[in-house]
Amino acid sequence: MSFRASVLTLYPEMFPGHLGLSLSGKALARGDWSLETVQIRDFATDRHRTVDDTPAGGGAGMVLKPDVLARAIDHASAGDDRPRLLMSPRGKPLTQQRVRELAACNGAIIVCGRFEGIDQRVIDARGLEEVSIGDYILSGGEPAAMVLLDAIVRILPGVMGNELSGVHESFEDGLLEHPHYTRPQNWEGRDIPPVLTSGNHREIEKWRLAEARRLTAERRPDLLSDQPVTK
Repeated sequence: MSFRASVLTLYPEMFPGHLGLSLSGKALARGDWSLETVQIRDFATDRHRTVDDTPAGGGAGMVLKPDVLARAIDHASAGDDRPRLLMSPRGKPLTQQRVRELAACNGAIIVCGRFEGIDQRVIDARGLEEVSIGDYILSGGEPAAMVLLDAIVRILPGVMGNELSGVHESFEDGLLEHPHYTRPQNWEGRDIPPVLTSGNHREIEKWRLAEARRLTAERRPDLLSDQPVTK
């Protein structure tokens, strides 16, 4: 069964974006995964197709209405049990482990917020899992949804040409990725580390692991809480 993504948005024309290119685009064309966009505004009932209103208690901006969004979610999730996600800067940070868990599902329903946010009642009533891709603010949830789907799709079975490409990467083993080199042997006076051209695969793997640990210790020491550090 292919991975089914349903994206709820006020801007469906933003999709598939880069997801329609390269490996993810080829996988989409093959049917390895599918992408449905749902226009939230289609579920408004007034003649102006209103989707937002002023925040209760006052304040700047507008808030997505719970009744309109709930109808859109119910439409997208009718008859299935896919995870319901809300892209939100206050959500739990996305990790590679969570990406792997989502990729193992039969798909996901992804809500893209806009304005100041969405009514908390629909988050609670529809069991939306809030997901953050970083500690910064975007103009809407659409770019974040694309990042999430990019991370998921690339590890679906058959998407990457070389399955090992997904194994030796940052975060897959709790470490940042080791440095990479290719020909020419010498470039601007800088050589490829000799161990990488030695042909000794055991020593190469030891070097790569040591470098991964060194870089992680320098740049993301928070990832090393459960790992020994060697320099």
